[in-house]
Amino acid sequence: MKKYLTFIIGAAITLSACDDALDTTNYTQKNTGTFPTNVTDAQQMLTGIYANLNQAISTPQTSFYYLSMLASDDNLGGGGAGDGLMQAMDLLTNYQYDMTQSFWQVRYEGVARANAFIESLDNCQDISEDERKQFLGEAFFLRAFFYYELASQYGSIPLMTSLEAEDKPQASAAETWGQILLDLKTACDYLPARKTDAAQAGHVDKYGAEAMLGRAWLFYTGMYCNGEELADLTSTTYNPLTEVALPDGTTLTKQQVIDYIDDCVENSGYSLVTSDFRNLWPYTNRCTVEDFSYTRGQGLEWVENDNAINPEAIFMVKFNKQGTYPESGDGYQGMANQYALHFGIRGSQNYANTFPFGQGWGAGPVAPNLVADWEAAEPNDPRRDASIYDVDNLPSYEYGGGGWNDYMQETGYYNMKSAPISCRNTDTESFPNMDYLPSFGFLMYGASGWQYGVTIDFGNVQDLVLIRFADVLLMQSELKEDAEGMNRVRNRVGLPPVSYSLEDLQNERRWELAFEGVRWNDIRRWHIAANALAKQQNVAIYINDAVATQNVPQNGGYAQRYNETAGFMKIPESQVSLSEYLKQNPGWGSNAEYTGWRQ
Repeated sequence: MKKYLTFIIGAAITLSACDDALDTTNYTQKNTGTFPTNVTDAQQMLTGIYANLNQAISTPQTSFYYLSMLASDDNLGGGGAGDGLMQAMDLLTNYQYDMTQSFWQVRYEGVARANAFIESLDNCQDISEDERKQFLGEAFFLRAFFYYELASQYGSIPLMTSLEAEDKPQASAAETWGQILLDLKTACDYLPARKTDAAQAGHVDKYGAEAMLGRAWLFYTGMYCNGEELADLTSTTYNPLTEVALPDGTTLTKQQVIDYIDDCVENSGYSLVTSDFRNLWPYTNRCTVEDFSYTRGQGLEWVENDNAINPEAIFMVKFNKQGTYPESGDGYQGMANQYALHFGIRGSQNYANTFPFGQGWGAGPVAPNLVADWEAAEPNDPRRDASIYDVDNLPSYEYGGGGWNDYMQETGYYNMKSAPISCRNTDTESFPNMDYLPSFGFLMYGASGWQYGVTIDFGNVQDLVLIRFADVLLMQSELKEDAEGMNRVRNRVGLPPVSYSLEDLQNERRWELAFEGVRWNDIRRWHIAANALAKQQNVAIYINDAVATQNVPQNGGYAQRYNETAGFMKIPESQVSLSEYLKQNPGWGSNAEYTGWRQ
């Protein structure tokens, strides 16, 4: 009997088939035979593909972005005693039967939506050739982005490029990444040479596709440079590929990727924020900047104040005030930035104690080894204090989580880039009896329109920037093996120029892009992951009511777990059981179960 993977296509479109003997056309619902028929339909359908970005954020703890933060050597797991999934992500261990099922499901839904759009766009009667290429370019980009995250998180996965939701064997890495690179190259070639304007903020443009092509190229050609077997992936030999065969019979070369990246740097119109590195991050917002001693009186101004567009943000996920709880069933729970909530100080403390940093679930405390490495390698780098805050410098921080005293892996360091930011309440008429608001968003964007009032859950509506121009400059330096792009990034923060070396490039990416979701794939593709991760062992942490201890090895330790898995997560068991073909990833036997912190 044929079995099917649980691909969800989405409520907007019902897939139907036509039988020669029986008319099965549904005349009351939209399907790929009746939709889209015009430009408006196509725009609606494309919006449904983009919505998948927010959908994954409604359960962020299962997502690749979350894994890329917590599994890296720069963050620990954190959370409370009941947040085993956070610690499991850090430790590369399993927690619950279907630990990441929601992410697998959502991202394959996004793939299915993209496939439906690509296959049915020719139904449109009033679409110009330029519009067709624009729409297809965005759809190919999004499909590639979804597959980039799936293949990064799970390794060998089923590859679906059509609407046939059949049970399929897992594709090889060469097949999957060849398709990802082809989709991105197609997007680069289809999308017009213009920057996305403010009205289309959140939509990808040609230059976002070029940047993503560089990211996918660097990961695949580095990670798989020795082959596809586990021993190849965990080898410390790093000699990246210089050309990749694509499924259309062509070959993509390193020089072609350089040309795309050069185009992004030279012609995109994106630029570094040169006024001050701190202006990139929400703690310089207008509601808080003059109340925070670190930013007071320095003329700082957040680049996203009052819905302004960050000139450095090449690709981002947008949010709004319509966030709701998952059980509401209305699909809007991903409209608020749930990453900010998760990475907030764990607590139920008085907001005056932690101001200006807001509170949340306490995920991803900064690993002390990052602080030590940064201070040793670049002692005068202002980005360190602009990216990491020491709770000892907060007004009156309570170790152990304040009101929630079951903290795990607390280090005293938090990331400032994606933290929630609280603010003093200057609108007591709209928000009575409150000295502080849990997020500056309530004050900046007004009291009306919030679905659930003033809560910590949905007040964080700052953009999630997935690709920054600084990242592109660093990719350019790495690909060309010269220091020009790297030194532009260093010059922005007043650091002296350096000559190119891979080690300097690796450090520069670590400092500049800290806590932006790229470090995990960086250390994997450079084949330095096991050694880097091992530096987290035995660093100082606090657990349960501020008990001082060490981050002792769990399930064999960080390096062992990496070498057993190559950093690929467990495929959800329900998917394996549904399929005739799916095989579980190596390293996910009984020794991989996380059953709670062990001293």
